[in-house]
Amino acid sequence: MADTTLHHSEQYTAQLTRQTLVWVLTALVLFPVLATLGLLMRLMQSGFFQAVPPEWFYAVLTLHGLGMVGVWFVAGMAGVSFLLSRYVKPSIAVSWLAFGATLTGVVLLLATTLIGRLGVGWYFLYPLPFHSGGTWPAWATGGLFAALAIMGVGWTLWAGDLLWAIARTFGLSQALGWSYLRGQATPALPPIIIISTVSLISVLAGLVAAVVILVLLAIERISTGFTNDALLMKNLTFYFGHMLVNVTMYLGVAMVYEVMPAYAGRPWKTNALVVGAWNLTLLLVSFAYFHHLYMDFAQPQWLQVFGQISSYLISIPAAVVTIFSALVLVYGADMRWRLPSILLFSGVMGWAIGGVGAVIDSTVAVNSHFHNTLWVPAHFHTYYVMGVVLMILGVVFHLVAELSRLPESAAITRTIVTTLGVGGYGFVLMFYLAGVAGVPRRYATYPVEVEQGVMLARISLIFIGVLLLGALLYIWEAGKRCLKAFA
Repeated sequence: MADTTLHHSEQYTAQLTRQTLVWVLTALVLFPVLATLGLLMRLMQSGFFQAVPPEWFYAVLTLHGLGMVGVWFVAGMAGVSFLLSRYVKPSIAVSWLAFGATLTGVVLLLATTLIGRLGVGWYFLYPLPFHSGGTWPAWATGGLFAALAIMGVGWTLWAGDLLWAIARTFGLSQALGWSYLRGQATPALPPIIIISTVSLISVLAGLVAAVVILVLLAIERISTGFTNDALLMKNLTFYFGHMLVNVTMYLGVAMVYEVMPAYAGRPWKTNALVVGAWNLTLLLVSFAYFHHLYMDFAQPQWLQVFGQISSYLISIPAAVVTIFSALVLVYGADMRWRLPSILLFSGVMGWAIGGVGAVIDSTVAVNSHFHNTLWVPAHFHTYYVMGVVLMILGVVFHLVAELSRLPESAAITRTIVTTLGVGGYGFVLMFYLAGVAGVPRRYATYPVEVEQGVMLARISLIFIGVLLLGALLYIWEAGKRCLKAFA
């Protein structure tokens, strides 16, 4: 009986590992494609593709934004699912279903944007998708919402299964670490369980908002005389987007907590401070999204004030506690500075830098000047590209390096880290400088009055090239290890 149980356990681990590698390969293929779309947009803003109609810019913007957010969310989910299997047993079948839903959604998004020229942006704010002015056909709008519905169903089932696996093993209150708040630190709870539980509850709330959006849109389209409230739809849309993006970051942080100790030679233990911080994050993350709506004069003022307070407070529990905990973990430790640990540590620091930019922008007085400028993509790309993406890339390399047993070259590691760092921060710096100068965002081409926007876009092309070089070198190194692990 024991031998049979062991065999089943080994079989489950092998299947989950293989499935995780499929997710990894998918992300490594889509990442450079979507990054190249970002390069294309900056080329257009640099004035090099003036003959290209501006509607193509917005179609590319839509695919790039939705694609990048989706790819790194599922990559984070796959990584967390694999690491959680040390403690719980998530369903492999549900993960495959989510994979199929994701691929189906990606195909639909490719068709609606590259063929249908749908240009609504990642935010697809109501009623824009239904008022194309002849730029995109009605089927493209239907394709967008079909893609969101299919991926939403797959991701909801996936997140629900992971949360159920955690609750089945630990119980929900224990998984949230409430016993630590009562002074009971036994049995010890891995930080990844707490952070994953907070993340999964939050993303399920965001996905419920997405379901409400789709239902309300469907009712309007099939009924006569019913019109949705634009402000309600905007709140729901930004709540959904805000939760999805923030949860992706939290998934990256959960993996940092789990993997980084292997390189520091020290455990990253759960304590009451960590538990309190992440439980407070669970509360605040649902209200911080109000800072996206400061420009909406119809929004009740008390909600704007609440959004200001929540946006300030949420930076303290998750980010500050994690950053200082990471510094304490590393300080004085006999660190093994390999590519995974460097990327993980750099990702935490990128999250901190981008977070400062986000807090600045979430200040009402500042937001009134920066909201519609390139400051917004500046801080977003900082905590995303130089934050959570580096965290996930670090975990991916840790995984494939362990499975393949291929040695790591110090020279290649230095090259990857240098190119990603110089290229990435140079790229976002141009966004920050443009934001301070008042260069508007979402412009396909800049008018002659915005010369600085063109100049900074052209300089950014150099850094994007360096960043892509580092990304491609990383993909080559990680890809060959991933393929060897498959063999």
